[in-house]
Amino acid sequence: MAKKKPQGGGGAPEWLVTFADLMSLLVCFFVLIISFSIQDKQKMQVVAGSMKDAFGVTDSSRKVGVIEVQGIPIRDYMKDISQVEQDLDSDFSEESHDRKRKQGPEANTHETMEADIERPRQFATAAASLRQAWQEMPEINEISNNIILEESEEGLNIMLVDQDGRSMFREGSKYPYETTRRLLAKMAPVLAQMPNRVEITGHTTAGGRTVDPSYSGWDLSSERANVARQILAEYGMPADQFYAVIGKSDTEPLFPNDPYLASNRRVEILLKAEAPPVPPDHKP
Repeated sequence: MAKKKPQGGGGAPEWLVTFADLMSLLVCFFVLIISFSIQDKQKMQVVAGSMKDAFGVTDSSRKVGVIEVQGIPIRDYMKDISQVEQDLDSDFSEESHDRKRKQGPEANTHETMEADIERPRQFATAAASLRQAWQEMPEINEISNNIILEESEEGLNIMLVDQDGRSMFREGSKYPYETTRRLLAKMAPVLAQMPNRVEITGHTTAGGRTVDPSYSGWDLSSERANVARQILAEYGMPADQFYAVIGKSDTEPLFPNDPYLASNRRVEILLKAEAPPVPPDHKP
């Protein structure tokens, strides 16, 4: 019996149709990529400018220079861009000042203003450095009430104050306790790094008694101040940094309402708020 031939004409296989569709899609994809890569430079600049306006970016600039480095004249665009110079206020004189927009004597007071700001900042740094140095002492918690740091117009005043039950110096003596000596030793490197001069003042309480009647509070207060100076010098403070060593006896109590209070006995180390002195060998 003879076999029947398949009905219908021949055609492309189904996989070939699918492959052709895939190739068509890929061609379209690459055409789109190429079309997107061809950009209108002028339109892109317009779009970029619109985005700057939308986000509030309004850089003020001026194009300068019309000739290339090699001498070729360029008219379509300018190579270099510089900021537009700010207009000066007409109410001020023409004296130039780099750090101020307004010019003139009113604008040139920045040095005084900076000094008023910088001085407390400098003293705050010194106070922080002193506290950090003292933290290395094991007994710092016990003597923390004996230390008072006070900023004033005169400068940073460091007071070593007696308290009831704990004194910084031996009774009636110019020599400090070992803890006080270590306290001063820790201070010396910090103060030595400062440009300010140092004034040391000793104070005693009213009614203080000494073994020798001829040895008064004036002697005791001045000698305690001088011993403090000697310890600071021993641990690194230069001799020319000391401004004065003063003994005031009981004439300036810390608590005027109670001149007999133990806290009136103190040694003050004042880091003076003044310009550093000019060295003797300085030649302008």
